[in-house]
Amino acid sequence: MALTALDGKLIGWSAAYVLSQANIARLLGPTAPKLLQTQTALSARSYRAALDSMDAAETARFRSHFAPDMVHPVIYAVALSAGGRRLGQLTDLSPATRRALAVAPVAAAAADYLENVVDLHLLDHREAITDARVRAISSVSITKWVLSIGTLAYLTQGFVRVWAGMAAGRRRM
Repeated sequence: MALTALDGKLIGWSAAYVLSQANIARLLGPTAPKLLQTQTALSARSYRAALDSMDAAETARFRSHFAPDMVHPVIYAVALSAGGRRLGQLTDLSPATRRALAVAPVAAAAADYLENVVDLHLLDHREAITDARVRAISSVSITKWVLSIGTLAYLTQGFVRVWAGMAAGRRRM
């Protein structure tokens, strides 16, 4: 089985994603759960509590993740999109599924950018933290997670079926 150009792109962007995610995790360190708390907060009180629970070093770690997280969404959107295109070459996907696999990663990345900008603003402007803003940005964050993880889950099960078929000798690439 020879790798295609799209396989190379998928492998390369997937590796870049893993490295990018590892770098963000390294920067956040023990502050990572507090980031998740801000992303899923449903009230101004809980959002502020997550920020207020950080000492100066944790706040610096939290702030430091934003620079690489402004590149990260492009990386995962390209990797997921390449995965969707490659799966479409290997299996019969409905037009609606093809569109969803093309749109979901881009929408997730756009949501990630919006989340990052708002979270960075709220970090420096605590007076702007309101229930309405927190609920809105948490909805954006949760949507990002659903779209990106949902796409990854769909691709994973699709590729597992393709690989299982190849292992059983039913499919050639």
